[in-house]
Amino acid sequence: MRVPLELTFRNVPKSQRIEDMIHERASKLEMFHDQIISCRVAVEQTQEHQETGSPFRVRISMRIPPGHELAVDREPGRDHLHDDLATVINRAFDAMERQVKKLKEKQDGS
Repeated sequence: MRVPLELTFRNVPKSQRIEDMIHERASKLEMFHDQIISCRVAVEQTQEHQETGSPFRVRISMRIPPGHELAVDREPGRDHLHDDLATVINRAFDAMERQVKKLKEKQDGS
């Protein structure tokens, strides 16, 4: 990545384990596309006493030349009531990985 990973937490205590996991998953995306300019990850807790869905939200945005902006926003609903933060992060990065692979295939003409 040309620009270092930008990571923000909102209403979620910072954890070295979570930060390391996010950095590892973001660096793995470079295996699928070597021209990534930047990656921003926001981790937030939406509501403390939420009745449906996980309280965690993970947003990932990424810029890849020429002029591509990819985005993922994971806010699990009823099907994922008790997902922990690590699970929500992994699902968000899995979705971003699919987008990056699809873009690379398109750019390579596959």
